[in-house]
Amino acid sequence: MTSKKDKSIIRNFIFRILYPLSEKYLSKERNYRYKDISIVVFPGVFHPGFYFSTKILLRFIEGIDLKEKYILELGAGTGLISIYAAKKGGFVTASDISEKAVQNIEKNTRMNDANVEVIHSDLFDKTPQRRFDYILINPPYYQKSPSTEKELAWLCGDDFQYFRRLFSQLGNHILENTTVFMILSDEANIGMIKSIAEDFRFKLDETYHEKIWGEQNYIYSIKSL
Repeated sequence: MTSKKDKSIIRNFIFRILYPLSEKYLSKERNYRYKDISIVVFPGVFHPGFYFSTKILLRFIEGIDLKEKYILELGAGTGLISIYAAKKGGFVTASDISEKAVQNIEKNTRMNDANVEVIHSDLFDKTPQRRFDYILINPPYYQKSPSTEKELAWLCGDDFQYFRRLFSQLGNHILENTTVFMILSDEANIGMIKSIAEDFRFKLDETYHEKIWGEQNYIYSIKSL
């Protein structure tokens, strides 16, 4: 079992070593392919091939029948998950707080001839008021306040502001049959995130987990208490 000290070392390694290296590589537009989907990744947009979470979510939703289901992806980044869901027959809305990410999603949906509604929104601020069968969330979770637009993909605020806003808004956008999936790494302060969820009358039920390179990744189903 990884100790808190070991986790702290891992976090420092990520931000001091891996993060700067990835930033250098991602300072230019890059190509990425997942199965039959080819996308570009704009500089400053979360790269789905560099980190585990996107690929784990993609594999997870492979087993879900999305045909004619209404799907919302919050923080869609490049739009890869949304494009995949659309190709499975879903009616997809992809949103992101980053203007650059929104432009990236729009380009990738055109490249793949995917029918995806793309909106520029901070969480649910500009989300259409409609029924969603599935809401997919790959959130930022490092406890630090973002100072640039690209850091919004990583940092949730020094007081977990992202999660406080998420759970304060979520109840207005889920119906009885809405299923919400959120992926978190054990690098996140999952205990605090669960506590915030409970403050807003939600609970996180573990649905799936996968360990990669010593890092545990969990997909939670978010349900009302």
